[in-house]
Amino acid sequence: MPDAVPIDLTPWFDGDEDARDQVAARVDEACRTVGFLAVTGHRIDPDLVDEMLAVTTAFFDLPMEKKLAVRTDDLVGNRGYAPPESEALSYSLGIDTPPDLFEAFNAGPATPPAEASDDVVARFFASNIWPDEPAGLQSVWERWWHACADLGNVLTDVFARALGLPNGWFRPMLSEQPSVIRANNYERRAGAPTPLPDQMRMGAHSDYGSLTILLADRVPGLQIRSDEGVWHDIVPPDNGLLVNLGDLLAEWTNDRWRSTVHRVVPPPPGDGAARRRSIAWFQQPNEDAVIEVLDVCISDDEPAKYPPTTAGGHLLAKLMGPRTRSTVDVDERFLDQPGLD
Repeated sequence: MPDAVPIDLTPWFDGDEDARDQVAARVDEACRTVGFLAVTGHRIDPDLVDEMLAVTTAFFDLPMEKKLAVRTDDLVGNRGYAPPESEALSYSLGIDTPPDLFEAFNAGPATPPAEASDDVVARFFASNIWPDEPAGLQSVWERWWHACADLGNVLTDVFARALGLPNGWFRPMLSEQPSVIRANNYERRAGAPTPLPDQMRMGAHSDYGSLTILLADRVPGLQIRSDEGVWHDIVPPDNGLLVNLGDLLAEWTNDRWRSTVHRVVPPPPGDGAARRRSIAWFQQPNEDAVIEVLDVCISDDEPAKYPPTTAGGHLLAKLMGPRTRSTVDVDERFLDQPGLD
Protein backbone atom coordinates (compact mmCIF):
# COMPACT_ATOMS: atom_id res chain seq x y z
CA MET A 1 0.00 0.00 0.00
CA PRO A 2 1.48 3.41 -0.90
CA ASP A 3 1.56 6.46 1.32
CA ALA A 4 -1.35 8.90 1.45
CA VAL A 5 -1.98 10.11 -2.10
CA PRO A 6 -1.03 13.79 -2.67
CA ILE A 7 -4.05 15.86 -3.70
CA ASP A 8 -3.61 19.55 -4.53
CA LEU A 9 -7.02 21.22 -4.47
CA THR A 10 -5.78 24.41 -6.14
CA PRO A 11 -6.99 23.31 -9.62
CA TRP A 12 -10.40 22.53 -8.12
CA PHE A 13 -10.73 26.08 -6.80
CA ASP A 14 -8.99 27.93 -9.64
CA GLY A 15 -9.10 25.69 -12.69
CA ASP A 16 -11.57 24.97 -15.47
CA GLU A 17 -13.84 21.94 -15.79
CA ASP A 18 -11.06 19.79 -17.24
CA ALA A 19 -8.86 20.63 -14.25
CA ARG A 20 -11.67 19.67 -11.90
CA ASP A 21 -12.13 16.39 -13.74
CA GLN A 22 -8.44 15.65 -13.24
CA VAL A 23 -8.65 16.34 -9.50
CA ALA A 24 -11.75 14.13 -9.24
CA ALA A 25 -10.06 11.29 -11.14
CA ARG A 26 -7.04 11.41 -8.87
CA VAL A 27 -9.29 11.43 -5.79
CA ASP A 28 -11.19 8.42 -7.14
CA GLU A 29 -7.93 6.52 -7.56
CA ALA A 30 -6.80 7.48 -4.04
CA CYS A 31 -10.10 6.44 -2.50
CA ARG A 32 -10.03 3.09 -4.31
CA THR A 33 -6.45 2.20 -3.40
CA VAL A 34 -5.50 3.82 -0.08
CA GLY A 35 -8.37 5.78 1.46
CA PHE A 36 -5.91 8.41 2.77
CA LEU A 37 -5.29 11.71 0.97
CA ALA A 38 -2.49 14.21 1.67
CA VAL A 39 -4.34 17.43 0.86
CA THR A 40 -2.75 20.77 0.06
CA GLY A 41 -4.27 23.90 -1.45
CA HIS A 42 -7.20 23.52 0.96
CA ARG A 43 -7.78 27.26 1.57
CA ILE A 44 -7.92 27.11 5.37
CA ASP A 45 -6.22 30.22 6.77
CA PRO A 46 -2.69 29.33 8.00
CA ASP A 47 -3.14 31.74 10.91
CA LEU A 48 -6.19 29.75 12.05
CA VAL A 49 -4.14 26.54 11.81
CA ASP A 50 -1.51 28.07 14.11
CA GLU A 51 -4.13 29.38 16.54
CA MET A 52 -5.87 26.01 16.70
CA LEU A 53 -2.66 24.17 17.50
CA ALA A 54 -1.56 26.75 20.06
CA VAL A 55 -4.78 26.97 22.04
CA THR A 56 -5.29 23.20 22.00
CA THR A 57 -1.75 22.60 23.22
CA ALA A 58 -2.30 25.12 26.02
CA PHE A 59 -5.38 23.17 27.13
CA PHE A 60 -3.56 19.84 27.26
CA ASP A 61 -0.74 21.50 29.23
CA LEU A 62 -3.15 22.41 32.05
CA PRO A 63 -3.00 20.46 35.33
CA MET A 64 -5.08 17.29 35.26
CA GLU A 65 -7.61 18.62 37.79
CA LYS A 66 -8.48 21.51 35.48
CA LYS A 67 -8.95 19.19 32.52
CA LEU A 68 -11.08 16.79 34.54
CA ALA A 69 -13.37 19.72 35.38
CA VAL A 70 -14.64 19.54 31.79
CA ARG A 71 -15.14 15.80 31.75
CA THR A 72 -18.65 14.34 31.51
CA ASP A 73 -20.12 10.93 32.27
CA ASP A 74 -22.35 11.26 29.19
CA LEU A 75 -20.67 8.78 26.85
CA VAL A 76 -23.23 9.30 24.07
CA GLY A 77 -22.90 13.09 24.05
CA ASN A 78 -19.26 12.93 22.93
CA ARG A 79 -18.21 16.21 24.52
CA GLY A 80 -15.51 17.50 26.83
CA TYR A 81 -12.34 15.90 28.13
CA ALA A 82 -11.39 12.21 27.96
CA PRO A 83 -8.37 11.26 30.11
CA PRO A 84 -5.72 8.73 29.13
CA GLU A 85 -6.79 5.07 29.17
CA SER A 86 -10.51 5.90 29.16
CA GLU A 87 -11.11 4.33 25.74
CA ALA A 88 -9.92 1.40 23.64
CA LEU A 89 -10.51 2.11 19.96
CA SER A 90 -9.78 -1.47 18.84
CA TYR A 91 -13.07 -2.55 20.43
CA SER A 92 -14.75 -1.00 17.38
CA LEU A 93 -13.16 -3.86 15.39
CA GLY A 94 -14.02 -6.48 18.00
CA ILE A 95 -10.40 -6.65 19.24
CA ASP A 96 -9.79 -6.88 23.00
CA THR A 97 -6.77 -4.72 23.86
CA PRO A 98 -5.51 -2.66 26.82
CA PRO A 99 -6.92 0.90 26.99
CA ASP A 100 -5.37 3.52 24.74
CA LEU A 101 -2.77 6.02 25.95
CA PHE A 102 -4.18 9.22 24.40
CA GLU A 103 -6.09 12.03 26.08
CA ALA A 104 -8.68 13.97 24.11
CA PHE A 105 -11.03 16.93 24.04
CA ASN A 106 -14.25 16.92 22.00
CA ALA A 107 -16.67 19.54 20.74
CA GLY A 108 -19.48 19.63 18.20
CA PRO A 109 -21.71 22.22 16.53
CA ALA A 110 -22.42 25.34 18.58
CA THR A 111 -26.21 25.04 18.25
CA PRO A 112 -28.59 22.18 17.40
CA PRO A 113 -31.04 22.35 14.49
CA ALA A 114 -34.13 24.36 15.39
CA GLU A 115 -36.54 21.47 14.86
CA ALA A 116 -34.45 18.75 16.54
CA SER A 117 -36.20 16.69 19.20
CA ASP A 118 -34.85 16.47 22.74
CA ASP A 119 -33.67 12.93 22.02
CA VAL A 120 -31.80 13.97 18.86
CA VAL A 121 -30.19 16.88 20.70
CA ALA A 122 -29.06 14.60 23.53
CA ARG A 123 -27.59 12.03 21.18
CA PHE A 124 -26.04 14.19 18.46
CA PHE A 125 -26.02 17.86 19.50
CA ALA A 126 -25.16 17.81 23.20
CA SER A 127 -24.00 21.13 24.62
CA ASN A 128 -20.29 21.73 24.39
CA ILE A 129 -18.32 21.88 27.64
CA TRP A 130 -15.80 24.69 27.39
CA PRO A 131 -12.91 25.15 29.85
CA ASP A 132 -12.33 28.49 31.54
CA GLU A 133 -8.78 28.49 30.21
CA PRO A 134 -6.94 28.94 27.99
CA ALA A 135 -8.63 32.16 26.97
CA GLY A 136 -10.10 32.13 23.50
CA LEU A 137 -10.30 28.36 23.11
CA GLN A 138 -14.04 28.34 22.40
CA SER A 139 -13.81 31.01 19.70
CA VAL A 140 -10.88 29.35 17.93
CA TRP A 141 -12.52 25.91 18.06
CA GLU A 142 -15.81 27.23 16.68
CA ARG A 143 -13.96 28.91 13.81
CA TRP A 144 -12.05 25.68 13.14
CA TRP A 145 -15.30 23.67 13.09
CA HIS A 146 -16.74 25.96 10.39
CA ALA A 147 -13.50 26.02 8.37
CA CYS A 148 -13.49 22.21 8.31
CA ALA A 149 -17.19 22.09 7.48
CA ASP A 150 -16.56 24.34 4.48
CA LEU A 151 -13.64 22.18 3.34
CA GLY A 152 -15.68 19.04 3.96
CA ASN A 153 -18.42 20.36 1.69
CA VAL A 154 -15.86 21.03 -1.03
CA LEU A 155 -14.42 17.54 -0.65
CA THR A 156 -17.86 15.98 -1.02
CA ASP A 157 -18.34 18.00 -4.20
CA VAL A 158 -15.11 16.45 -5.48
CA PHE A 159 -16.40 13.04 -4.37
CA ALA A 160 -19.67 13.56 -6.25
CA ARG A 161 -17.80 14.32 -9.46
CA ALA A 162 -15.46 11.37 -8.91
CA LEU A 163 -18.46 9.05 -8.54
CA GLY A 164 -20.36 10.47 -11.51
CA LEU A 165 -23.09 12.00 -9.32
CA PRO A 166 -24.75 15.38 -9.93
CA ASN A 167 -22.90 18.47 -8.69
CA GLY A 168 -23.43 19.00 -4.97
CA TRP A 169 -25.17 15.66 -4.55
CA PHE A 170 -24.03 15.16 -0.94
CA ARG A 171 -24.71 18.69 0.33
CA PRO A 172 -28.40 18.30 1.31
CA MET A 173 -27.36 15.51 3.67
CA LEU A 174 -24.85 17.83 5.38
CA SER A 175 -27.22 20.70 6.11
CA GLU A 176 -27.58 19.80 9.82
CA GLN A 177 -24.47 17.74 10.34
CA PRO A 178 -23.48 16.74 13.90
CA SER A 179 -19.80 16.64 12.94
CA VAL A 180 -17.31 16.64 15.82
CA ILE A 181 -13.81 17.91 16.50
CA ARG A 182 -11.62 15.59 18.57
CA ALA A 183 -8.17 16.80 19.59
CA ASN A 184 -5.79 14.08 20.76
CA ASN A 185 -2.64 14.54 22.80
CA TYR A 186 -0.05 11.76 22.87
CA GLU A 187 2.71 12.42 25.36
CA ARG A 188 4.91 10.21 27.51
CA ARG A 189 4.98 12.03 30.82
CA ALA A 190 7.71 11.67 33.42
CA GLY A 191 7.25 8.56 35.53
CA ALA A 192 4.75 6.96 33.16
CA PRO A 193 4.87 3.14 33.18
CA THR A 194 6.04 1.17 30.18
CA PRO A 195 3.08 0.42 27.88
CA LEU A 196 1.52 -3.00 28.33
CA PRO A 197 1.93 -5.61 25.58
CA ASP A 198 -0.25 -4.61 22.60
CA GLN A 199 -1.08 -1.26 24.22
CA MET A 200 -1.26 1.53 21.64
CA ARG A 201 -1.33 5.27 21.83
CA MET A 202 -4.51 4.73 19.81
CA GLY A 203 -5.67 1.23 18.94
CA ALA A 204 -6.39 -0.08 15.47
CA HIS A 205 -9.68 1.26 14.13
CA SER A 206 -11.38 2.72 11.11
CA ASP A 207 -13.21 6.03 11.28
CA TYR A 208 -16.97 5.91 11.50
CA GLY A 209 -18.48 8.70 9.43
CA SER A 210 -18.07 9.90 5.86
CA LEU A 211 -14.65 11.57 5.99
CA THR A 212 -12.06 12.84 8.47
CA ILE A 213 -9.96 16.00 8.17
CA LEU A 214 -6.81 15.68 10.27
CA LEU A 215 -4.40 18.40 11.36
CA ALA A 216 -1.40 16.73 12.99
CA ASP A 217 2.25 17.10 13.84
CA ARG A 218 4.66 15.75 11.25
CA VAL A 219 6.12 13.20 13.64
CA PRO A 220 6.03 9.38 13.52
CA GLY A 221 3.28 7.34 15.12
CA LEU A 222 0.32 7.14 12.74
CA GLN A 223 0.25 3.92 10.72
CA ILE A 224 -2.15 2.52 8.10
CA ARG A 225 -2.62 -1.19 7.44
CA SER A 226 -2.27 -2.77 4.02
CA ASP A 227 -4.40 -5.66 2.79
CA GLU A 228 -1.44 -7.94 3.53
CA GLY A 229 -1.45 -6.90 7.18
CA VAL A 230 1.65 -4.70 6.95
CA TRP A 231 1.62 -1.45 8.89
CA HIS A 232 2.98 1.62 7.05
CA ASP A 233 4.05 4.88 8.69
CA ILE A 234 2.29 7.98 7.46
CA VAL A 235 2.79 11.70 8.18
CA PRO A 236 0.81 14.76 7.05
CA PRO A 237 2.08 16.80 4.12
CA ASP A 238 3.98 20.05 4.60
CA ASN A 239 1.43 22.85 5.11
CA GLY A 240 -1.35 20.36 4.48
CA LEU A 241 -3.89 18.03 6.01
CA LEU A 242 -4.62 14.34 5.94
CA VAL A 243 -8.08 13.33 4.79
CA ASN A 244 -9.32 9.78 5.12
CA LEU A 245 -12.58 8.02 4.41
CA GLY A 246 -14.85 6.56 7.07
CA ASP A 247 -16.94 3.40 7.22
CA LEU A 248 -20.11 5.20 6.21
CA LEU A 249 -18.67 6.31 2.88
CA ALA A 250 -17.21 2.85 2.25
CA GLU A 251 -20.67 1.34 2.72
CA TRP A 252 -22.28 4.12 0.67
CA THR A 253 -19.97 3.26 -2.24
CA ASN A 254 -20.38 -0.53 -1.80
CA ASP A 255 -16.67 -0.75 -0.90
CA ARG A 256 -15.61 0.79 -4.20
CA TRP A 257 -13.85 3.23 -1.86
CA ARG A 258 -12.06 2.07 1.25
CA SER A 259 -12.13 2.98 4.92
CA THR A 260 -8.60 2.12 5.95
CA VAL A 261 -7.68 0.70 9.36
CA HIS A 262 -5.11 2.82 11.17
CA ARG A 263 -3.50 3.17 14.60
CA VAL A 264 -0.99 5.25 16.56
CA VAL A 265 1.94 3.31 18.01
CA PRO A 266 3.96 4.24 21.11
CA PRO A 267 7.43 5.67 20.51
CA PRO A 268 10.49 3.52 21.17
CA PRO A 269 11.88 3.59 24.73
CA GLY A 270 14.31 6.44 25.24
CA ASP A 271 12.57 8.86 22.88
CA GLY A 272 11.53 11.14 25.74
CA ALA A 273 8.05 12.64 25.69
CA ALA A 274 7.73 12.06 21.91
CA ARG A 275 4.73 14.36 21.85
CA ARG A 276 2.28 14.11 19.00
CA ARG A 277 -0.75 16.36 18.60
CA SER A 278 -3.61 15.63 16.23
CA ILE A 279 -6.91 17.41 15.69
CA ALA A 280 -9.52 15.41 13.79
CA TRP A 281 -12.74 16.81 12.38
CA PHE A 282 -15.14 13.95 11.72
CA GLN A 283 -17.75 14.70 9.06
CA GLN A 284 -21.04 13.07 9.97
CA PRO A 285 -24.08 13.48 7.71
CA ASN A 286 -27.42 14.58 9.14
CA GLU A 287 -28.50 12.08 11.79
CA ASP A 288 -31.67 11.14 9.89
CA ALA A 289 -29.97 10.88 6.47
CA VAL A 290 -30.80 7.52 4.92
CA ILE A 291 -27.64 5.87 3.66
CA GLU A 292 -28.22 3.41 0.81
CA VAL A 293 -25.63 1.95 -1.51
CA LEU A 294 -25.28 4.31 -4.46
CA ASP A 295 -26.78 3.12 -7.74
CA VAL A 296 -23.54 4.08 -9.51
CA CYS A 297 -21.70 1.56 -7.32
CA ILE A 298 -24.02 -1.39 -8.08
CA SER A 299 -23.83 -3.78 -11.02
CA ASP A 300 -24.85 -7.33 -11.87
CA ASP A 301 -21.42 -8.44 -10.72
CA GLU A 302 -21.40 -6.17 -7.66
CA PRO A 303 -24.86 -6.12 -6.02
CA ALA A 304 -25.45 -3.99 -2.93
CA LYS A 305 -23.59 -5.44 0.08
CA TYR A 306 -25.21 -3.30 2.76
CA PRO A 307 -28.82 -2.70 3.82
CA PRO A 308 -30.07 0.87 4.21
CA THR A 309 -29.22 2.56 7.49
CA THR A 310 -29.30 6.05 8.95
CA ALA A 311 -26.19 8.09 9.53
CA GLY A 312 -27.10 8.57 13.19
CA GLY A 313 -27.81 4.93 13.94
CA HIS A 314 -24.57 3.88 12.26
CA LEU A 315 -22.56 6.39 14.32
CA LEU A 316 -24.02 5.43 17.71
CA ALA A 317 -23.34 1.74 17.12
CA LYS A 318 -19.72 2.51 16.35
CA LEU A 319 -19.11 4.98 19.18
CA MET A 320 -20.21 2.90 22.12
CA GLY A 321 -17.90 -0.10 21.72
CA PRO A 322 -14.65 1.76 22.48
CA ARG A 323 -16.22 3.73 25.33
CA THR A 324 -17.91 0.85 27.11
CA ARG A 325 -15.39 -1.77 25.94
CA SER A 326 -18.23 -3.90 24.71
CA THR A 327 -18.85 -6.03 21.64
CA VAL A 328 -20.06 -4.26 18.50
CA ASP A 329 -21.21 -5.45 15.11
CA VAL A 330 -18.09 -5.38 12.97
CA ASP A 331 -18.21 -4.87 9.21
CA GLU A 332 -17.36 -8.17 7.48
CA ARG A 333 -14.53 -6.62 5.48
CA PHE A 334 -12.55 -6.19 8.72
CA LEU A 335 -12.95 -9.75 10.00
CA ASP A 336 -10.18 -12.36 9.66
CA GLN A 337 -7.77 -9.91 8.07
CA PRO A 338 -4.02 -10.08 8.71
CA GLY A 339 -2.41 -7.59 11.07
CA LEU A 340 -5.38 -7.24 13.43
CA ASP A 341 -4.69 -10.02 15.92
